[in-house]
Amino acid sequence: MAPRLAWAALVGEGALLALAGCAPVAKPAPAVTVAAPAPMTPLPAAPPPVLVAAARPPMALCGRGIVSPGPDGRMLNHFPYPEMPASALVPAPASLGDSGCRVHPAMLPDLQRLIAAADADPRVAGKLRAVSCQRSIAFQERTFCAGILSGRTQGFTDRAWASAPPGHSEHATGYVIDFGTRDRGGCPDADACFAASDMGKWLLANAARYGFELSFPAGNRQQVKWEPWHWRWVGTSAAAAGAEPARRTFALARAKFPANPGVE
Repeated sequence: MAPRLAWAALVGEGALLALAGCAPVAKPAPAVTVAAPAPMTPLPAAPPPVLVAAARPPMALCGRGIVSPGPDGRMLNHFPYPEMPASALVPAPASLGDSGCRVHPAMLPDLQRLIAAADADPRVAGKLRAVSCQRSIAFQERTFCAGILSGRTQGFTDRAWASAPPGHSEHATGYVIDFGTRDRGGCPDADACFAASDMGKWLLANAARYGFELSFPAGNRQQVKWEPWHWRWVGTSAAAAGAEPARRTFALARAKFPANPGVE
């Protein structure tokens, strides 16, 4: 290469290198700090639903007068209940000793388990019996009015202390049994003395394990007679088969006047 051309080439290469060294260098973008999201304030829990009884019209009772329900739907302190059609009921186990005892089919498995458990306890084996099971509204009317018309009670309020007016008995639902004992020892059926019997004590200690609860405990605020023989079935838990309709049926009573012993 000629000296002039070689020098020019070197100059050109140096110029390019100089230009390259002077070129601006792109700086990395500054890191963007993202603030952590503020913790979410939990929403307040929804209040429990308010149970309100459907409005019912006044009722003529026993040809002796008309009674109106209270604000909570109770008639003479008793809540209204639907009647389970006879065609939908099933016979209770024969061991209860009442061939006419028919119950809601949903409660039958737990009733059978309760009977088996009682029969396995030597203190009460073979003693459990049924005194009253499902009762129609017509039957309840005859029962209630018999006490009024006979003069054994002093008016509707006095009668309702021990017997629900028609359309207001838990028995109509088929979920209830009045239990008794074959070893009565002088204690009549459907009497407070049943609580002191071996069978009554066993039920108070064990019935809730099989989904049965005592509707009318001693000193209840519902102002209904203490009935240690009267047990309603609500299932051993809310998720138990058939328990949801039973619990819906007794929802007002259970919320306002809890059973004792009761079922969770």
